Amino acid sequence: MATARTPRGKWIEEGLRALTAGGPEAVRIESLAQALGVSKGGFYGYFRNRDVLLGEMLDTWEREVADNVIEQVESSGGDARARLERLFAIASVDEGPVTGITTELAIRDWARRDEAVARRLQRVDNRRMDYLRCLFASICRDEDDIEARCMLAFSLRVGQHFIAADHGARSRAEVMELTRGWLLR
Repeated sequence: MATARTPRGKWIEEGLRALTAGGPEAVRIESLAQALGVSKGGFYGYFRNRDVLLGEMLDTWEREVADNVIEQVESSGGDARARLERLFAIASVDEGPVTGITTELAIRDWARRDEAVARRLQRVDNRRMDYLRCLFASICRDEDDIEARCMLAFSLRVGQHFIAADHGARSRAEVMELTRGWLLR
């Protein structure tokens, strides 16, 4: 009886988990195979080497956090406010080894030490900012206001995870809702 191969996507997901846990140095073929409960020989059926895996991890992350998010927001239609609300809702969900904020933060940290990853991150960030500009331009005419709203909205996605401040009588969720409402005025 033949044994089923571990799917390519599982190697990529496990690579992203390892990246999140320990940076790019933690993405090792042997440890990924061990985490997947398989031999490392199966790795070479999909990837020529570790660098190819790292590239495909970034490809997968880029596709999921940019292309797929935009497609998901656009597929339900609605005006710009409705699409922004949907985008904010999607961005507030922190789950999965590909789209979770911990993966994003790990990639941002990696980009600080690797110029090729930094260029990739810049491309992804530019795509996301361009999409935000398009949406905010439909509800706001002032270019400075559009840029400020885009920067604040995008900064919330990344930066809120670094802020440990209390919010008085309000919960973090309440403050985030107030912020979303302010951005959509």
